[in-house]
Amino acid sequence: MKMLVAVQFFIISLLLTSSYFVLSSADSSCGGKCNVRCSKADRTHEECLEDCNICCQQCNCVPSGTYGNKDECPCYRDMKNSKGGSKCP
Repeated sequence: MKMLVAVQFFIISLLLTSSYFVLSSADSSCGGKCNVRCSKADRTHEECLEDCNICCQQCNCVPSGTYGNKDECPCYRDMKNSKGGSKCP
């Protein structure tokens, strides 16, 4: 009986760990792409990263390079801030 409980605990732990890994991998891909995108930003690096990560999470993409190329990701290109300007760097 104790062996069955131990095996069940191990399986549940394994499932939870793998779920966490998938979620953290998604966040890190946005972070890496946004670090590149914001490496030469005119505004502060932190503001750029914050906006870029919001856009990446909602659009699931970040255009290549440090500027331009927004046609690679129409969702990213078309997001607007509260003033009607481009939300995404």
